Amino acid sequence: MLGPQYERALLGERCWLRHDDGERVELPVDLWLGHHGADHSFDETVVSLCTGPTIDLGCGPGRLVAQLIRRGLPALGIDQSATAVRIANQRGAPALRGDVFSALPGEGGWGTVLLVDGNIGLAGDPVRVLARAARLLAPGGQCLVEFDPATSGVKQRRVRLESDSGMGRWFDWASVGLDSASELTERAGLTLTHTHRVGARWVAQVSKPR
Repeated sequence: MLGPQYERALLGERCWLRHDDGERVELPVDLWLGHHGADHSFDETVVSLCTGPTIDLGCGPGRLVAQLIRRGLPALGIDQSATAVRIANQRGAPALRGDVFSALPGEGGWGTVLLVDGNIGLAGDPVRVLARAARLLAPGGQCLVEFDPATSGVKQRRVRLESDSGMGRWFDWASVGLDSASELTERAGLTLTHTHRVGARWVAQVSKPR
């Protein structure tokens, strides 16, 4: 879906996300890599909220998985990017290349599913993403979901990646505001239990019935 521009961005090439309305924003690659642009307070909060075996959907280069492993918590990252998975593995984060909507290890047995860095917007369908997380969770498990503080409701759009060396294909994405969290999680068979503000960012704890 993301294509070669994303792979090159992880290796240092500047890359932007172009929206179908013309807006263009630079990819926050340093944040994903955990470099000087990292949001350590947010990462610390997310990691501290994880319980039991944890799977990170759209893990990128694996910064959160690596932190969980260092704390002794079983964790696995899933990403479609071969470069992201390689970087994750090199930093000690177990990660597999795969589609989050395809069969994954440990179906129905995870204690925590992570959907951060905008990944609730995968495929432009947040209910589908949350329902996928629900199927991965063990009864009583939780999903930690980051919501976009700049968005109200659900904003679905077409986007593509652009760099100085080329541009990728358009694909579906969604930005999801916290005000829609309760409705969306309920539609996915989950329950919103807590929300946490960390600086300008929001993460919600969403539970699966026992």
